[in-house]
Parts: sequence; structure tokens; C-alpha cells
Amino acid sequence: MSNLDLWVKRVHQLVDFGLLRMAALIMSMAAAGLVVWEPTLFAQAIGGFGPVISPALIWATCTAMIFGVGFVPHRWYWQVFFTPYFALPILSYIMWLRLFY
Repeated sequence: MSNLDLWVKRVHQLVDFGLLRMAALIMSMAAAGLVVWEPTLFAQAIGGFGPVISPALIWATCTAMIFGVGFVPHRWYWQVFFTPYFALPILSYIMWLRLFY
């Protein structure tokens, strides 16, 4: 194991607890459900599906789902790509736009 691999594992242990996983899973399932159920209404609520927010929504939803079910990728670069440190704030912002904006 390389030093980089150990560092990435150590950094991800800080957010590895059940309540945050459950919140990530619920947010990702809610976002996916809202997009599938009525995409035009969801798009209107968040200001439209633009070239930035659409990939961010897809990536954040997938990353939160991966984190929420407890899957940990084996390679360090996939752990960095699917990190909850960036995905959860992005998904929280999009859900905040949907609920309160």
C-alpha cells in the first residue's frame, strides 16, 4: 500500500459514520426520485438543467448513493473521485434549491 492510499483512507475515516451515511442515502434517493418522477418540475425548481448543474447532480447523486450504501472503492483514485467531501455539499445545495428557493 502506498502512502497516498493510506492518506486517502485516513481522510475518509473522518466521515465514515452511520448517521452521515444514512443522510447521504436519503438525499440521493430523494434527488433521484424527484428527477425520475417529474423532471420538468424539478428542473424549474432548481433553475433548469444547465451544463454545470446536470453533471453535478448526476455525479453527486451517484457518489452519495455509493457512500450511503457503504461501498468503498479499492483504488485510491476512485475513492478521491467518489469522495463525499464534495458530493454531499453539492447535493445538499441542489436539494436546498429544490425545497427552499
